[in-house]
Amino acid sequence: MSEIVYFNSVSDYNDSCGVETLHPLISILDLSKCSPRDWKAGTKVKMNFGIYAVFLKDVKCGDIRYGLDYYDYQEGTLVFVGPGQVWDIEYEISNYQPQGHVMVFHPDLIHGTSLGKTIKDFNFFSYQMNEALHLSLKERQIIFDCFSKIEFELQQTIDKHSKKLISANIELFLNYCDRFYDRQFITREKPNKGVLEKFEDLITSYLSSGTASVNGFLSVTYCANELNLSSNYFGDLIKKETGVSAQEYIQNRIIDVAKERILDFDKSISQIAYDLGFKYPQHFTRLFKQKVGKSPVEYRNIN
Repeated sequence: MSEIVYFNSVSDYNDSCGVETLHPLISILDLSKCSPRDWKAGTKVKMNFGIYAVFLKDVKCGDIRYGLDYYDYQEGTLVFVGPGQVWDIEYEISNYQPQGHVMVFHPDLIHGTSLGKTIKDFNFFSYQMNEALHLSLKERQIIFDCFSKIEFELQQTIDKHSKKLISANIELFLNYCDRFYDRQFITREKPNKGVLEKFEDLITSYLSSGTASVNGFLSVTYCANELNLSSNYFGDLIKKETGVSAQEYIQNRIIDVAKERILDFDKSISQIAYDLGFKYPQHFTRLFKQKVGKSPVEYRNIN
């Protein structure tokens, strides 16, 4: 049975590493200077996060799982954790010494700041499985520079400027990570194309097999699960590859199929709507008119 560890505060995480808490809402640690983990090889630990955490690992030091899949979590990668996530960690060696760096911060730190309003736009806090950010040496240096700026502020006496400056530097760090993920989507163009092709096949199969009439309208979450990707990573990948959101891509493909089926006069518009996964025909009519400029009946009559 897995041991459960809760990190609901910055001090919770610092205590687990055997270090002093300098700021109640944020901490940046060099893991090589922290206390070794005293768990035995083969120990399984379930970590429940109530805070944000960003891990920069220098070496492979255990297999981390999120859900049923392993993180792509090797040397020189950044992995992001958001509040509410649970990690399963399987330790490969006894009393191992972690290597790398981690930044943890509490949601309270960014409430009322510019970052507090945009934090949900950084989708990589919900990425999982093989979706870690792989850094070049130059990118790693930029990350360390950002950490250095934040650490400088943590060493100063807390005043009325502290919260604004610290959150601004975290936001700068996250904006760089956003840029680096864009680079990673581009440099992994070939495997991304494979995902897009599988996505196309999945849509075609879903609509042609009768699954839509049973399970309802095809969702982004369903597609992401079928392709073994997190919804956010999958959505970002499709947006980068096609220029439209995954939801809009699905809608466009459904409308293309609908145009063909509307010209089959043996089926009513309502039946076509149900076959495409719409719960109510009027929803189909609304979407079709939005995309085509004419209602399904008008489109049928014109053609």
